[in-house]
Amino acid sequence: MSAETRLFVFVSVLTITASTAVRADDIVIGLITKTETNPFFVKMKEGASEAAKAKGAKLMTAAGKFDGDNASQVTAIENMVTAGAKAILITPSDTKAIVPAIKKARAAGVLVIALDTPTDPQTATDALFATDNFKAGVLIGQYAKAVMAGKPVKIATLDLAPGVTVGKLRHDGFLQGFGAKDGDPRIACSQDTQGDQAKGQTAMENCLQKAADINVVYTINEPAAAGAYQALKAAGKQNSVLIVSVDGGCAGVKNVKAGAIAATSQQYPLKMAELGVGAGVEYARTGKKPSGYVDTGVTLISDKAVAGVDSKDSKFGLGACWGTK
Repeated sequence: MSAETRLFVFVSVLTITASTAVRADDIVIGLITKTETNPFFVKMKEGASEAAKAKGAKLMTAAGKFDGDNASQVTAIENMVTAGAKAILITPSDTKAIVPAIKKARAAGVLVIALDTPTDPQTATDALFATDNFKAGVLIGQYAKAVMAGKPVKIATLDLAPGVTVGKLRHDGFLQGFGAKDGDPRIACSQDTQGDQAKGQTAMENCLQKAADINVVYTINEPAAAGAYQALKAAGKQNSVLIVSVDGGCAGVKNVKAGAIAATSQQYPLKMAELGVGAGVEYARTGKKPSGYVDTGVTLISDKAVAGVDSKDSKFGLGACWGTK
């Protein structure tokens, strides 16, 4: 072997070794969402991927098979810890049942940040980057109250599922904004929808059978609102019932523009993801941990503004929405 050949081989080995070392030193950030199909979480994943790439980190992702799939999220946490993740960002499906797995990850030195949905208790994670879901509910409650302007009301609440804090926060916020409480005789029907359009339609059909004169509908999210609208349309009541919701996805904002939803509270998953990845990378590099709650913002979207409730129109909402425009 000539001297030149030996030198080439030596340099090549050094190059391969250096490349391997860089890969081994990659900062690994994990993202676990409730599902892979909801446009909200699709946008969150896109934002996390872009942020990780910009910061030179590797992003691992996982999701539940359905909203409420705690087992898959527990497995994902365990896999990410084993893979050397420095930080895990999670939108917990079961806010109580996930806590023991999070506790183990934190004990192993992994930073855990909840996105969108707080754990129960909230202190189970190092930090929470999320919409103020209670405020989101308050805004649409205040809007509905202003629109109804003292008229007799019969309310249907199309909720999420028991044991999920985001659902309770939005529900309670709506009631406070409207000036009502659970057990109020004006609440004619309450049904769980799991945030699903088909289940939202079924829930609305059930509520109409129970109280045909319902004229205000609160929904946990815009898919449930779309389902409720279909049920109302089939009953010929779509023009006499006020629907308010939460999310701010492009499909939902389009429904605001079309008049199917009167108002929605828009949240910002891209910002949650960007902030979460940034905090995870900083922790990996410096050991600095975020703490407490970071509000990622909420805006009431409606094309029929009412006095006393700040809002933006659907043009603004479509410019800031997520999902297919």
